[in-house]
Amino acid sequence: MVSTPVKTQTSGRAELGLTVVQTVKSPPPNSNQGYRPIALPSTALFGTDGIRGKVGDLLTAELALQVGLHCGQVLRSTFSDQEISPGKIIVGQDTRNSSDMLAMALSAGLTAAGLEVWNLGICPTPGVAHLTHATGALGGVMISASHNPPEDNGIKIFGPSGTKLSKELQAEIEASLRGKREFSATTGNCWGKNYQRQDLLKDYATSLTRSLPAGLDLRGMRVVLDLAWGAAVGIAPEVFAAMGAQVICLHEAADGDRINVNCGSTHLGELQEAVKTHQADLGFAFDGDADRALAVDSQGRIVDGDYILYFWGQHLAKAQKLPGNMIIATVMANLGFELAWKNFGGQFLRTPVGDQYVHAEMVRQDAMLGGEQSGHILCRHYGISGDGLLTALHLAAIVKETGTPLQEMVDQSFQPYPQILKNVRVEDREVRLNWQNCDALTNAIAQAEIAMAEQGRVLVRASGTEPLIRVMVEAANAELTHYWVDKLVLTVQQHLVA
Repeated sequence: MVSTPVKTQTSGRAELGLTVVQTVKSPPPNSNQGYRPIALPSTALFGTDGIRGKVGDLLTAELALQVGLHCGQVLRSTFSDQEISPGKIIVGQDTRNSSDMLAMALSAGLTAAGLEVWNLGICPTPGVAHLTHATGALGGVMISASHNPPEDNGIKIFGPSGTKLSKELQAEIEASLRGKREFSATTGNCWGKNYQRQDLLKDYATSLTRSLPAGLDLRGMRVVLDLAWGAAVGIAPEVFAAMGAQVICLHEAADGDRINVNCGSTHLGELQEAVKTHQADLGFAFDGDADRALAVDSQGRIVDGDYILYFWGQHLAKAQKLPGNMIIATVMANLGFELAWKNFGGQFLRTPVGDQYVHAEMVRQDAMLGGEQSGHILCRHYGISGDGLLTALHLAAIVKETGTPLQEMVDQSFQPYPQILKNVRVEDREVRLNWQNCDALTNAIAQAEIAMAEQGRVLVRASGTEPLIRVMVEAANAELTHYWVDKLVLTVQQHLVA
Protein backbone atom coordinates (compact mmCIF):
# COMPACT_ATOMS: atom_id res chain seq x y z
CA MET A 1 0.00 0.00 0.00
CA VAL A 2 1.46 3.38 -1.04
CA SER A 3 1.15 6.15 1.52
CA THR A 4 -0.75 9.37 0.80
CA PRO A 5 1.72 11.88 -0.63
CA VAL A 6 2.50 15.21 0.98
CA LYS A 7 2.01 18.13 -1.36
CA THR A 8 5.17 20.25 -1.83
CA GLN A 9 4.35 22.45 -4.81
CA THR A 10 1.82 23.06 -7.55
CA SER A 11 2.25 24.10 -11.12
CA GLY A 12 0.33 24.26 -14.37
CA ARG A 13 -1.64 27.50 -14.70
CA ALA A 14 -1.73 30.50 -17.00
CA GLU A 15 1.75 31.63 -15.87
CA LEU A 16 3.18 28.68 -17.82
CA GLY A 17 2.46 30.54 -21.03
CA LEU A 18 -0.21 28.06 -22.17
CA THR A 19 -3.43 29.15 -23.83
CA VAL A 20 -6.06 26.87 -22.31
CA VAL A 21 -9.15 26.20 -24.40
CA GLN A 22 -11.93 23.67 -24.48
CA THR A 23 -11.71 20.63 -26.75
CA VAL A 24 -10.98 21.92 -30.25
CA LYS A 25 -9.38 20.86 -33.46
CA SER A 26 -5.77 22.06 -33.45
CA PRO A 27 -5.56 25.21 -35.58
CA PRO A 28 -3.00 25.64 -38.35
CA PRO A 29 0.51 26.66 -37.22
CA ASN A 30 0.00 30.37 -37.99
CA SER A 31 -3.25 30.71 -36.11
CA ASN A 32 -3.32 33.09 -33.14
CA GLN A 33 -6.15 31.19 -31.46
CA GLY A 34 -5.82 28.15 -29.19
CA TYR A 35 -2.83 25.84 -29.08
CA ARG A 36 0.04 26.46 -31.51
CA PRO A 37 2.46 23.60 -32.29
CA ILE A 38 6.14 24.29 -31.69
CA ALA A 39 8.83 23.90 -34.33
CA LEU A 40 9.98 20.28 -34.61
CA PRO A 41 12.44 18.46 -36.89
CA SER A 42 10.96 16.95 -40.03
CA THR A 43 12.25 13.51 -39.00
CA ALA A 44 10.52 11.45 -36.30
CA LEU A 45 10.81 12.90 -32.80
CA PHE A 46 10.74 9.53 -31.04
CA GLY A 47 13.71 7.24 -31.65
CA THR A 48 14.55 3.76 -30.41
CA ASP A 49 14.56 4.97 -26.80
CA GLY A 50 12.23 7.94 -26.54
CA ILE A 51 13.23 11.49 -27.45
CA ARG A 52 16.93 12.16 -27.23
CA GLY A 53 19.28 14.91 -28.36
CA LYS A 54 21.52 17.79 -27.43
CA VAL A 55 20.11 20.11 -24.78
CA GLY A 56 19.44 23.60 -26.16
CA ASP A 57 19.20 22.22 -29.67
CA LEU A 58 16.48 19.57 -29.95
CA LEU A 59 15.78 19.39 -26.21
CA THR A 60 14.57 22.62 -24.66
CA ALA A 61 12.36 23.57 -21.73
CA GLU A 62 9.64 24.54 -24.20
CA LEU A 63 9.74 21.12 -25.84
CA ALA A 64 9.71 19.32 -22.47
CA LEU A 65 6.72 21.35 -21.31
CA GLN A 66 4.78 20.61 -24.48
CA VAL A 67 5.74 16.93 -24.39
CA GLY A 68 4.43 16.79 -20.82
CA LEU A 69 1.20 18.52 -21.81
CA HIS A 70 0.49 16.32 -24.83
CA CYS A 71 1.77 13.13 -23.20
CA GLY A 72 -0.54 13.86 -20.26
CA GLN A 73 -3.51 14.33 -22.57
CA VAL A 74 -2.82 11.08 -24.45
CA LEU A 75 -2.30 9.06 -21.26
CA ARG A 76 -5.44 10.50 -19.67
CA SER A 77 -7.61 9.80 -22.69
CA THR A 78 -6.19 6.29 -23.06
CA PHE A 79 -5.92 4.98 -19.50
CA SER A 80 -7.73 7.23 -17.02
CA ASP A 81 -11.22 6.96 -15.56
CA GLN A 82 -11.44 10.72 -15.36
CA GLU A 83 -14.73 10.74 -13.46
CA ILE A 84 -12.99 9.08 -10.50
CA SER A 85 -9.45 10.42 -10.69
CA PRO A 86 -7.31 11.99 -13.41
CA GLY A 87 -4.43 9.72 -12.44
CA LYS A 88 -0.80 10.08 -11.48
CA ILE A 89 2.52 10.00 -13.33
CA ILE A 90 5.89 8.84 -11.93
CA VAL A 91 8.79 11.11 -12.95
CA GLY A 92 12.49 10.44 -12.40
CA GLN A 93 15.76 11.85 -13.67
CA ASP A 94 19.47 11.18 -13.89
CA THR A 95 22.24 13.48 -12.64
CA ARG A 96 22.79 15.64 -15.75
CA ASN A 97 22.86 19.38 -15.17
CA SER A 98 19.94 19.79 -17.57
CA SER A 99 17.76 17.13 -15.91
CA ASP A 100 16.29 19.48 -13.27
CA MET A 101 15.25 21.99 -15.93
CA LEU A 102 13.69 19.37 -18.19
CA ALA A 103 11.99 17.51 -15.32
CA MET A 104 10.40 20.70 -14.00
CA ALA A 105 9.24 21.78 -17.46
CA LEU A 106 7.85 18.34 -18.19
CA SER A 107 6.09 18.26 -14.80
CA ALA A 108 4.57 21.65 -15.55
CA GLY A 109 3.11 20.25 -18.76
CA LEU A 110 1.80 17.14 -17.01
CA THR A 111 0.13 19.15 -14.26
CA ALA A 112 -1.30 21.50 -16.90
CA ALA A 113 -2.87 18.37 -18.39
CA GLY A 114 -4.52 17.77 -15.00
CA LEU A 115 -2.30 14.91 -13.85
CA GLU A 116 -0.70 14.32 -10.46
CA VAL A 117 3.10 14.12 -10.67
CA TRP A 118 5.03 11.96 -8.20
CA ASN A 119 8.63 13.10 -8.53
CA LEU A 120 11.31 10.57 -7.51
CA GLY A 121 14.29 12.85 -8.10
CA ILE A 122 17.53 11.11 -9.09
CA CYS A 123 16.86 7.43 -9.68
CA PRO A 124 17.55 4.63 -12.17
CA THR A 125 15.28 4.32 -15.19
CA PRO A 126 14.11 0.83 -14.08
CA GLY A 127 13.07 2.40 -10.78
CA VAL A 128 10.60 4.59 -12.70
CA ALA A 129 9.37 1.55 -14.64
CA HIS A 130 8.91 -0.57 -11.50
CA LEU A 131 7.17 2.13 -9.48
CA THR A 132 4.89 3.11 -12.36
CA HIS A 133 3.49 -0.41 -12.32
CA ALA A 134 3.61 -0.89 -8.54
CA THR A 135 1.72 2.32 -7.72
CA GLY A 136 -0.96 1.95 -10.38
CA ALA A 137 0.15 5.10 -12.20
CA LEU A 138 -1.10 6.01 -15.67
CA GLY A 139 2.49 6.15 -16.83
CA GLY A 140 6.02 7.17 -16.03
CA VAL A 141 8.63 9.47 -17.50
CA MET A 142 12.41 9.34 -17.12
CA ILE A 143 14.62 12.30 -17.95
CA SER A 144 17.88 10.76 -19.12
CA ALA A 145 20.10 10.20 -22.14
CA SER A 146 21.34 6.87 -20.77
CA HIS A 147 24.97 6.32 -21.88
CA ASN A 148 25.20 9.56 -23.89
CA PRO A 149 27.61 12.40 -22.94
CA PRO A 150 26.63 15.10 -20.40
CA GLU A 151 25.48 17.64 -22.98
CA ASP A 152 22.72 15.30 -24.20
CA ASN A 153 19.46 14.40 -22.51
CA GLY A 154 16.26 12.57 -23.27
CA ILE A 155 12.67 11.79 -22.37
CA LYS A 156 11.59 8.14 -21.97
CA ILE A 157 7.90 7.41 -21.51
CA PHE A 158 6.38 4.31 -19.90
CA GLY A 159 2.83 3.01 -19.94
CA PRO A 160 0.88 1.76 -16.87
CA SER A 161 2.52 -1.68 -17.10
CA GLY A 162 5.97 -0.12 -16.64
CA THR A 163 7.04 -1.01 -20.18
CA LYS A 164 8.06 1.52 -22.82
CA LEU A 165 5.08 3.32 -24.30
CA SER A 166 3.85 1.67 -27.49
CA LYS A 167 4.83 3.10 -30.87
CA GLU A 168 1.16 3.81 -31.53
CA LEU A 169 0.82 6.03 -28.46
CA GLN A 170 4.18 7.68 -29.16
CA ALA A 171 2.83 8.48 -32.61
CA GLU A 172 -0.31 9.99 -31.04
CA ILE A 173 1.80 12.23 -28.80
CA GLU A 174 3.94 13.32 -31.73
CA ALA A 175 0.89 13.97 -33.92
CA SER A 176 -0.58 16.10 -31.16
CA LEU A 177 2.68 18.03 -30.82
CA ARG A 178 2.69 18.66 -34.56
CA GLY A 179 -0.93 19.90 -34.53
CA LYS A 180 -2.20 16.87 -36.44
CA ARG A 181 -4.40 15.44 -33.69
CA GLU A 182 -7.39 16.74 -31.79
CA PHE A 183 -6.15 18.52 -28.68
CA SER A 184 -8.18 18.30 -25.43
CA ALA A 185 -7.02 20.96 -23.02
CA THR A 186 -7.81 20.90 -19.31
CA THR A 187 -10.52 23.37 -18.40
CA GLY A 188 -11.84 24.99 -15.26
CA ASN A 189 -9.93 24.33 -12.06
CA CYS A 190 -8.64 20.83 -12.91
CA TRP A 191 -4.93 21.47 -12.54
CA GLY A 192 -2.66 18.73 -11.34
CA LYS A 193 -0.35 18.69 -8.33
CA ASN A 194 3.35 17.93 -7.93
CA TYR A 195 4.62 15.79 -5.04
CA GLN A 196 8.16 14.84 -4.04
CA ARG A 197 8.21 11.05 -3.53
CA GLN A 198 11.85 10.05 -3.03
CA ASP A 199 10.59 7.75 -0.28
CA LEU A 200 9.30 5.34 -2.95
CA LEU A 201 12.87 4.43 -3.95
CA LYS A 202 13.02 2.23 -0.84
CA ASP A 203 10.25 0.11 -2.35
CA TYR A 204 12.27 -0.27 -5.54
CA ALA A 205 15.41 -1.25 -3.61
CA THR A 206 13.43 -3.84 -1.65
CA SER A 207 12.08 -5.33 -4.88
CA LEU A 208 15.66 -5.89 -6.08
CA THR A 209 16.82 -7.83 -3.02
CA ARG A 210 13.56 -9.79 -2.77
CA SER A 211 14.10 -11.10 -6.31
CA LEU A 212 17.11 -13.15 -5.13
CA PRO A 213 16.77 -16.71 -3.77
CA ALA A 214 15.59 -16.82 -0.17
CA GLY A 215 18.45 -17.07 2.29
CA LEU A 216 21.11 -16.16 -0.27
CA ASP A 217 23.50 -13.33 0.52
CA LEU A 218 26.76 -12.01 -0.90
CA ARG A 219 28.85 -12.19 2.26
CA GLY A 220 32.48 -12.93 1.53
CA MET A 221 32.34 -11.31 -1.92
CA ARG A 222 34.32 -8.19 -2.80
CA VAL A 223 32.61 -6.20 -5.55
CA VAL A 224 33.72 -3.04 -7.38
CA LEU A 225 30.93 -0.80 -8.70
CA ASP A 226 31.49 1.89 -11.35
CA LEU A 227 28.50 4.20 -10.91
CA ALA A 228 29.39 6.53 -13.82
CA TRP A 229 28.56 9.68 -11.79
CA GLY A 230 24.95 8.80 -12.67
CA ALA A 231 21.58 7.57 -11.50
CA ALA A 232 22.89 4.51 -9.61
CA VAL A 233 24.95 6.53 -7.11
CA GLY A 234 22.34 6.65 -4.37
CA ILE A 235 21.06 3.08 -4.52
CA ALA A 236 23.52 0.54 -5.99
CA PRO A 237 26.09 0.65 -3.12
CA GLU A 238 23.32 0.39 -0.52
CA VAL A 239 21.70 -2.61 -2.21
CA PHE A 240 24.96 -4.56 -2.56
CA ALA A 241 25.99 -3.69 1.00
CA ALA A 242 22.57 -4.79 2.28
CA MET A 243 23.22 -8.18 0.68
CA GLY A 244 26.47 -8.47 2.66
CA ALA A 245 29.01 -7.72 -0.10
CA GLN A 246 32.15 -5.68 0.53
CA VAL A 247 31.64 -2.77 -1.85
CA ILE A 248 34.26 -0.55 -3.49
CA CYS A 249 32.87 2.33 -5.53
CA LEU A 250 34.19 4.32 -8.47
CA HIS A 251 32.68 7.60 -9.73
CA GLU A 252 30.20 7.46 -6.88
CA ALA A 253 28.96 11.09 -6.69
CA ALA A 254 26.02 12.64 -8.52
CA ASP A 255 28.00 14.74 -11.01
CA GLY A 256 26.19 16.09 -14.07
CA ASP A 257 29.40 17.44 -15.58
CA ARG A 258 31.06 14.02 -15.67
CA ILE A 259 28.24 11.52 -16.15
CA ASN A 260 29.50 8.75 -18.48
CA VAL A 261 32.76 10.62 -19.18
CA ASN A 262 35.51 7.99 -19.50
CA CYS A 263 33.67 5.75 -17.06
CA GLY A 264 30.68 3.47 -16.69
CA SER A 265 29.53 0.78 -19.09
CA THR A 266 31.05 2.46 -22.16
CA HIS A 267 34.54 2.92 -20.67
CA LEU A 268 35.59 -0.07 -18.60
CA GLY A 269 39.33 0.60 -18.23
CA GLU A 270 39.25 1.99 -14.68
CA LEU A 271 36.93 -0.76 -13.49
CA GLN A 272 39.21 -3.43 -14.96
CA GLU A 273 42.22 -2.00 -13.13
CA ALA A 274 40.29 -1.50 -9.88
CA VAL A 275 39.06 -5.11 -9.81
CA LYS A 276 42.63 -6.37 -10.16
CA THR A 277 44.10 -3.81 -7.72
CA HIS A 278 41.57 -4.61 -4.98
CA GLN A 279 41.63 -8.35 -5.75
CA ALA A 280 37.87 -8.24 -6.10
CA ASP A 281 35.74 -11.21 -7.11
CA LEU A 282 34.11 -9.19 -9.85
CA GLY A 283 33.06 -5.70 -10.86
CA PHE A 284 30.06 -4.03 -12.48
CA ALA A 285 29.77 -0.88 -14.56
CA PHE A 286 26.45 0.91 -15.02
CA ASP A 287 25.49 3.53 -17.56
CA GLY A 288 24.11 6.97 -16.73
CA ASP A 289 20.57 5.80 -15.98
CA ALA A 290 21.50 2.30 -14.72
CA ASP A 291 19.26 0.33 -17.05
CA ARG A 292 22.25 -1.69 -18.22
CA ALA A 293 25.31 -3.27 -16.62
CA LEU A 294 28.49 -4.91 -17.85
CA ALA A 295 30.74 -7.06 -15.69
CA VAL A 296 34.49 -7.61 -15.25
CA ASP A 297 35.95 -10.85 -13.89
CA SER A 298 38.80 -11.09 -11.38
CA GLN A 299 41.35 -11.11 -14.22
CA GLY A 300 40.00 -7.82 -15.55
CA ARG A 301 38.30 -9.38 -18.57
CA ILE A 302 35.09 -7.79 -19.84
CA VAL A 303 31.93 -9.87 -19.46
CA ASP A 304 29.40 -8.33 -21.84
CA GLY A 305 25.69 -8.89 -22.29
CA ASP A 306 26.21 -11.97 -24.46
CA TYR A 307 28.07 -13.72 -21.65
CA ILE A 308 25.56 -12.54 -19.04
CA LEU A 309 22.67 -13.92 -21.09
CA TYR A 310 24.54 -17.21 -21.55
CA PHE A 311 25.26 -17.64 -17.81
CA TRP A 312 21.82 -16.51 -16.65
CA GLY A 313 20.17 -18.61 -19.34
CA GLN A 314 22.03 -21.75 -18.27
CA HIS A 315 21.15 -21.11 -14.63
CA LEU A 316 17.44 -20.66 -15.42
CA ALA A 317 17.38 -23.64 -17.80
CA LYS A 318 18.88 -25.96 -15.19
CA ALA A 319 16.18 -24.82 -12.77
CA GLN A 320 13.54 -25.43 -15.48
CA LYS A 321 12.60 -21.76 -15.48
CA LEU A 322 13.40 -21.02 -19.14
CA PRO A 323 10.52 -22.11 -21.44
CA GLY A 324 11.88 -23.78 -24.55
CA ASN A 325 15.38 -22.83 -23.40
CA MET A 326 14.80 -19.70 -25.47
CA ILE A 327 16.89 -16.53 -25.44
CA ILE A 328 15.93 -13.39 -27.38
CA ALA A 329 18.95 -11.35 -28.48
CA THR A 330 19.57 -8.67 -31.12
CA VAL A 331 21.40 -8.55 -34.42
CA MET A 332 24.46 -7.37 -32.46
CA ALA A 333 24.81 -10.62 -30.49
CA ASN A 334 28.05 -12.46 -31.26
CA LEU A 335 27.83 -15.49 -33.51
CA GLY A 336 29.99 -17.45 -31.05
CA PHE A 337 27.33 -16.90 -28.38
CA GLU A 338 24.53 -18.03 -30.70
CA LEU A 339 26.33 -21.23 -31.70
CA ALA A 340 27.22 -22.04 -28.07
CA TRP A 341 23.64 -21.55 -26.92
CA LYS A 342 22.32 -23.80 -29.68
CA ASN A 343 24.92 -26.42 -28.75
CA PHE A 344 23.57 -26.20 -25.20
CA GLY A 345 20.21 -27.20 -26.66
CA GLY A 346 18.62 -23.77 -26.61
CA GLN A 347 16.60 -21.71 -29.05
CA PHE A 348 18.03 -18.37 -30.18
CA LEU A 349 16.08 -15.53 -31.86
CA ARG A 350 17.36 -12.13 -32.97
CA THR A 351 15.60 -8.76 -33.14
CA PRO A 352 16.61 -5.27 -34.27
CA VAL A 353 18.71 -3.28 -31.78
CA GLY A 354 16.63 -1.79 -28.97
CA ASP A 355 15.18 -3.17 -25.77
CA GLN A 356 11.61 -2.49 -26.91
CA TYR A 357 12.12 -4.90 -29.82
CA VAL A 358 13.58 -7.51 -27.50
CA HIS A 359 10.71 -7.10 -25.06
CA ALA A 360 8.07 -7.30 -27.79
CA GLU A 361 9.55 -10.53 -29.14
CA MET A 362 9.80 -11.97 -25.64
CA VAL A 363 6.08 -11.33 -25.18
CA ARG A 364 5.24 -12.84 -28.58
CA GLN A 365 7.32 -15.96 -27.89
CA ASP A 366 6.45 -16.16 -24.18
CA ALA A 367 10.21 -16.06 -23.54
CA MET A 368 11.56 -15.15 -20.10
CA LEU A 369 15.10 -13.97 -20.90
CA GLY A 370 16.46 -11.60 -23.51
CA GLY A 371 18.72 -8.64 -23.96
CA GLU A 372 21.53 -6.87 -25.70
CA GLN A 373 25.28 -7.22 -25.92
CA SER A 374 25.50 -3.75 -24.36
CA GLY A 375 24.30 -5.18 -21.03
CA HIS A 376 20.64 -4.24 -21.29
CA ILE A 377 19.12 -7.49 -19.97
CA LEU A 378 15.44 -8.32 -19.46
CA CYS A 379 14.36 -11.21 -17.25
CA ARG A 380 10.58 -11.41 -16.93
CA HIS A 381 10.80 -13.59 -13.83
CA TYR A 382 12.05 -10.66 -11.78
CA GLY A 383 11.48 -7.38 -13.61
CA ILE A 384 9.45 -5.59 -16.25
CA SER A 385 12.27 -3.68 -17.91
CA GLY A 386 16.00 -3.76 -18.47
CA ASP A 387 17.61 -3.19 -15.08
CA GLY A 388 21.36 -2.89 -14.52
CA LEU A 389 21.14 -3.33 -10.75
CA LEU A 390 18.92 -6.40 -11.05
CA THR A 391 21.27 -7.91 -13.63
CA ALA A 392 24.35 -7.27 -11.50
CA LEU A 393 22.77 -8.70 -8.35
CA HIS A 394 21.66 -11.87 -10.11
CA LEU A 395 25.01 -12.47 -11.80
CA ALA A 396 26.74 -12.04 -8.44
CA ALA A 397 24.17 -14.39 -6.90
CA ILE A 398 24.83 -17.04 -9.57
CA VAL A 399 28.55 -16.87 -8.79
CA LYS A 400 27.85 -17.20 -5.07
CA GLU A 401 25.19 -19.93 -5.39
CA THR A 402 27.18 -22.14 -7.77
CA GLY A 403 30.52 -21.54 -6.06
CA THR A 404 32.08 -20.99 -9.50
CA PRO A 405 34.21 -17.84 -9.88
CA LEU A 406 33.20 -15.63 -12.78
CA GLN A 407 36.55 -16.11 -14.52
CA GLU A 408 35.97 -19.89 -14.57
CA MET A 409 32.49 -19.40 -15.97
CA VAL A 410 33.98 -17.35 -18.80
CA ASP A 411 36.68 -19.94 -19.49
CA GLN A 412 34.08 -22.71 -19.71
CA SER A 413 31.60 -20.82 -21.93
CA PHE A 414 32.33 -19.88 -25.55
CA GLN A 415 34.89 -18.21 -27.78
CA PRO A 416 33.40 -15.12 -29.43
CA TYR A 417 34.00 -14.46 -33.11
CA PRO A 418 36.20 -11.43 -33.84
CA GLN A 419 33.74 -8.53 -33.89
CA ILE A 420 34.54 -4.86 -34.33
CA LEU A 421 32.09 -2.01 -33.87
CA LYS A 422 33.13 1.48 -34.95
CA ASN A 423 31.11 4.67 -34.73
CA VAL A 424 31.23 7.53 -37.24
CA ARG A 425 29.79 10.86 -36.14
CA VAL A 426 27.27 12.19 -38.66
CA GLU A 427 25.70 15.39 -37.38
CA ASP A 428 23.17 15.88 -40.18
CA ARG A 429 20.07 14.09 -38.88
CA GLU A 430 18.45 13.73 -42.31
CA VAL A 431 21.60 12.26 -43.85
CA ARG A 432 22.15 9.94 -40.88
CA LEU A 433 18.63 8.49 -40.77
CA ASN A 434 18.55 8.04 -44.56
CA TRP A 435 21.99 6.51 -45.00
CA GLN A 436 20.49 3.68 -47.11
CA ASN A 437 20.13 6.25 -49.93
CA CYS A 438 23.94 6.41 -50.25
CA ASP A 439 24.78 4.13 -53.18
CA ALA A 440 28.50 4.08 -52.38
CA LEU A 441 27.83 2.71 -48.89
CA THR A 442 25.21 0.15 -49.91
CA ASN A 443 27.52 -1.08 -52.69
CA ALA A 444 30.42 -1.41 -50.23
CA ILE A 445 28.22 -3.41 -47.85
CA ALA A 446 27.20 -5.73 -50.68
CA GLN A 447 30.86 -6.25 -51.62
CA ALA A 448 31.73 -7.14 -48.02
CA GLU A 449 28.88 -9.62 -47.73
CA ILE A 450 29.82 -11.34 -50.98
CA ALA A 451 33.51 -11.50 -50.06
CA MET A 452 32.90 -12.96 -46.58
CA ALA A 453 29.99 -15.20 -47.62
CA GLU A 454 29.10 -17.43 -44.64
CA GLN A 455 32.34 -16.57 -42.84
CA GLY A 456 31.10 -13.20 -41.59
CA ARG A 457 28.38 -10.61 -41.44
CA VAL A 458 27.95 -6.83 -41.65
CA LEU A 459 25.62 -4.54 -39.75
CA VAL A 460 25.39 -0.81 -40.52
CA ARG A 461 22.76 1.28 -38.78
CA ALA A 462 22.00 4.79 -37.63
CA SER A 463 22.04 5.07 -33.85
CA GLY A 464 18.62 5.82 -32.43
CA THR A 465 20.14 7.63 -29.46
CA GLU A 466 23.26 9.48 -30.72
CA PRO A 467 24.36 11.30 -33.91
CA LEU A 468 26.31 8.23 -35.05
CA ILE A 469 26.42 5.70 -37.84
CA ARG A 470 27.42 2.38 -36.28
CA VAL A 471 29.44 -0.03 -38.41
CA MET A 472 29.84 -3.60 -37.15
CA VAL A 473 31.73 -6.39 -38.88
CA GLU A 474 32.02 -9.91 -37.53
CA ALA A 475 34.10 -12.59 -39.25
CA ALA A 476 35.75 -15.93 -38.66
CA ASN A 477 39.19 -14.31 -38.53
CA ALA A 478 40.43 -10.95 -37.30
CA GLU A 479 42.09 -9.99 -40.60
CA LEU A 480 38.80 -10.04 -42.51
CA THR A 481 37.07 -8.15 -39.69
CA HIS A 482 39.61 -5.31 -39.63
CA TYR A 483 39.77 -5.00 -43.42
CA TRP A 484 36.04 -4.65 -43.99
CA VAL A 485 35.21 -2.49 -40.99
CA ASP A 486 37.93 -0.02 -42.00
CA LYS A 487 36.71 0.02 -45.61
CA LEU A 488 33.10 0.64 -44.57
CA VAL A 489 34.02 3.33 -42.04
CA LEU A 490 36.06 5.15 -44.72
CA THR A 491 33.09 4.99 -47.08
CA VAL A 492 30.82 6.55 -44.45
CA GLN A 493 33.35 9.31 -43.78
CA GLN A 494 33.77 10.08 -47.47
CA HIS A 495 30.11 10.14 -48.43
CA LEU A 496 28.04 10.99 -45.33
CA VAL A 497 30.18 13.33 -43.23
CA ALA A 498 29.92 16.96 -44.31
